Amino acid sequence: MDFFRKNSGTGSKNQSSTPVRMKIILCVIFILFATLIGQLAYLQLDYGSRFKSEVQKSNSAVVSSQVPRGVMYDTKGRVLVGNKANNAITYTKSASTTSDQAYTVSNALSNYIKLSDEKPTEQQKADFYLANPQNSKSALAKLPKSIRDSQDQSLINEKLGEEVKKQGIKLTPKQKTAALIFNKISGAYTLSTIYLKNKNLTNTEIAQVGEHLSELPGVGIGTDWQRSYPNGSSIQSIIGSVSSEKSGLPSDNLQYYLTNGYSRNDRVGTSYLEQEYEPLLKGTKSTSKVTTKGNGDIQQTKTVYKGQAGASLILTLDAKYQKKVQADLKRVYSSALASGAAHYSNGAYAVAMNPKTGALLAIAGLNRDPKKNKMTENALGVINQSFVMGSAVKGATVGGGLINKAITPTNSTLPDTAIYLPGSPVKKSVYPIGTFSALDAETALEVSSNIYMMHLAMKWVHAKYVPKSYISMPRNSFDVLRRNFNMFGLGHKTGVDLPGEVAGIQGKSFNSKGNILSGSVLDLAYGNYDAYTPIQMVQYVSTVANGGYRMQPYVVQSVGKTGTDGKQIYIDYNKEPNVQQRIPWTPDELNIVQQGFYRVVHGTNSWGTAHPLKGVKPSVSGKTGTAQTYYYDPSKPHQKNAPELINSTFVGYAPSKNPDLAVAVVFPGLDPDGEGTYTLQVAKAMIQDYYSLHK
Repeated sequence: MDFFRKNSGTGSKNQSSTPVRMKIILCVIFILFATLIGQLAYLQLDYGSRFKSEVQKSNSAVVSSQVPRGVMYDTKGRVLVGNKANNAITYTKSASTTSDQAYTVSNALSNYIKLSDEKPTEQQKADFYLANPQNSKSALAKLPKSIRDSQDQSLINEKLGEEVKKQGIKLTPKQKTAALIFNKISGAYTLSTIYLKNKNLTNTEIAQVGEHLSELPGVGIGTDWQRSYPNGSSIQSIIGSVSSEKSGLPSDNLQYYLTNGYSRNDRVGTSYLEQEYEPLLKGTKSTSKVTTKGNGDIQQTKTVYKGQAGASLILTLDAKYQKKVQADLKRVYSSALASGAAHYSNGAYAVAMNPKTGALLAIAGLNRDPKKNKMTENALGVINQSFVMGSAVKGATVGGGLINKAITPTNSTLPDTAIYLPGSPVKKSVYPIGTFSALDAETALEVSSNIYMMHLAMKWVHAKYVPKSYISMPRNSFDVLRRNFNMFGLGHKTGVDLPGEVAGIQGKSFNSKGNILSGSVLDLAYGNYDAYTPIQMVQYVSTVANGGYRMQPYVVQSVGKTGTDGKQIYIDYNKEPNVQQRIPWTPDELNIVQQGFYRVVHGTNSWGTAHPLKGVKPSVSGKTGTAQTYYYDPSKPHQKNAPELINSTFVGYAPSKNPDLAVAVVFPGLDPDGEGTYTLQVAKAMIQDYYSLHK
């Protein structure tokens, strides 16, 4: 009992102290709340305006935009490539744009425009599908719990994408457009302006978007520029291409462009003149000051610098003459195909040049797939395709022999007897053995004697030869002859202002045992060994035509600016002709080669090879060539008994005295039984066309 009474007394004491403790706790809480409320009131009253201004504080940034690329004109001032202004739907991404907002804009805009020329990828479909919160939530629920609980957001996104792709998303045409728009917006940089649609934009689409711009934050109506070719697209194979806004900067040179102020979606020249003159053609971007609110929304855009359109290029090409040469080549080549002579041929090429300056007047080419019989224009094959040219190079052989005093203008007669090497077929000319016992240099050029060139080469390099017994060639024989050909522009790059030029192909100089290929030295002498490009051939014949000046070929004559009227051109730079080398021959030595070329066309010998050009006005001088080759099938690289073919060539100039036109024509891979006069037909048309336009 006492025990219970004692306990009872203690409990009574605790009960009396509890309210005191509670009062203390409540008092502390009250004080804290009062302090907090007071502090909030203090901040609101004393600093509210400051915070409000901070939130509303605007930021500014400078952004740039592309300007129209430079225009290219022909030598007569005709526009070869210009810019066509197109209406465009644009989007400027603000700093506050969220994925939800991008999704909303994309869906809304898809009601007014169609992107029927593009198709979304599976990844783009998945991204668009998951941008819908409900779809994202549903897909997330299907993932394993271990992944859902993961803190790795990139892993979750990856698995979400896989899950959605697995489901096989089916989108309506409108949703596909929305998916494409969403992808474009999502990939845009902050404050950058991108094109959502810049092709085939209809008036209805423009009107509908314009009517609903207030409902489409960031969307605008602007102008884009597309390359146009008012004088035909055939010239594009010379001018080159420009990347699209979609493809942006080429990946292989991405770092170079980025470090030079380009944006990833900028257009750049990707081939030929567009690429070679990119720094001039691109112009200077316009700059604008974009002011944004504190929440990231764009408040104002103000132009700071209007930019400068790209520089204009005036080319050496005549658009009308270019069209005619391309048409001439196609017409004659088609006739070769129809006759069966070009069954295995992979194309044909023609180039015209001013021999006094190096200005290229026309560049034409055809590429053909013999298996599919598909033909495409390939003007730049003139600089990046090489062929064994045959006798057309004999002018350089004779010229080198004269310069090096192996022969002289007064003593150029050499035996025209066939060459017999041990273990090899007889080396001879086209005409029967014994037709001539000896020839001088001019006649050797006229009748295109292979034998003469081989005897000349042996005398030149000091070879020792006993018919049917042995031949001994100095080890530097190839070097001696090749240095001579190089002097005329054969066997190395001409330096033309177009990217992609090749130097040609050199044949082997030594066999596996290290012995010089003596027979091949002789083949080289008459043009049946090394391979050269058509542009090298026209540079070589120009060097003969102009008296011995090897002129650098070029396509761009002038650089300037187009006036605001779009017609007046203000020239800043003119190309000066560049003499790469002067052939060290005397007037008498030069005359031997020029007279030989004249007799090829106008001579009386029945073995003359270019008599069909005799009646052409003005007078033509030149040299034909025929080289043995074989059909190469890429699918059968080691094919035995491949069909034997020939490369047919012609180089020439007009008029014969004081020429201002040089041409080179190459028809590779013709049937030996159907060689015909195809190269002469093209050359004749090229010469007549040129002078009909320049009366």
